[in-house]
Amino acid sequence: MSNPWYGVVGPDVRLTQGDIILDCPLLKWQLDDAAEGESRASDERLFQAVKGVKADVVVMTQACDLEQGKVSDVVLCPCRPLSRYRPAWEEAERARKQNPTNKAWSAFCEDIKNGYVWNLFMTDSLQDGEITTEHRIVDFHGVHTVPRAFLDSLIPERGSKRLRLLPPYREHLSQSFARFFMRVGLPIPVTRAW
Repeated sequence: MSNPWYGVVGPDVRLTQGDIILDCPLLKWQLDDAAEGESRASDERLFQAVKGVKADVVVMTQACDLEQGKVSDVVLCPCRPLSRYRPAWEEAERARKQNPTNKAWSAFCEDIKNGYVWNLFMTDSLQDGEITTEHRIVDFHGVHTVPRAFLDSLIPERGSKRLRLLPPYREHLSQSFARFFMRVGLPIPVTRAW
C-alpha cells in the first residue's frame, strides 16, 4: 500500500481515532410535526423519534482517550464516498436555484480539500492494497455517539479488516473538526478605519 493516509487493521486491533467503520449502526432523530394531541416538546414524542440507520463513519474521539479508557461513548462523524455525496450536493444546488455543473462540483471539491468549507473534510482515495476506497467527505454537521462497548463487540463480531487514518492525517481531520466547533461569529465586526 503506497498511500500514507491509511493503514489496514484487523478486527483484533483496538479501536482508535481515525478508524473508518462501514455500515455502522446509529440512532438518528426523526422529528416530524407534532402528532395529533401531543405537545411539540413532549417527552414521549422525542422517545418515539429515534430511528435506526447505518452509515459509514470515522472515529473522532481522541486516540489517547480511547487508549486510556477515559470515554464510555465514542464520537463519530459520517464519511460518505464522493460518488454518494455528489447526488446530495446536486439536489442542494438545485434547491438554491443553482446549476450543478461539473465545473461547480470540481470547485466545490477543491474548496473542501483546501479547508474552505468549514463543516466538511476530504480524505484521500486508496486504490491499491487489500482494501480500497474512493475519496470520502466527512461531515461535521452529523455528529453521533455510540457506546464504546458496542463498537468493541461489533468490530470483532464482523471479523473484517478496516481502514485507519494514520498520523498526521487523522490529526489534520481532528484539527478541522475543532476549527468547525470553535468558530465565533461576532455580532458587530471590527469597524474598518483604513
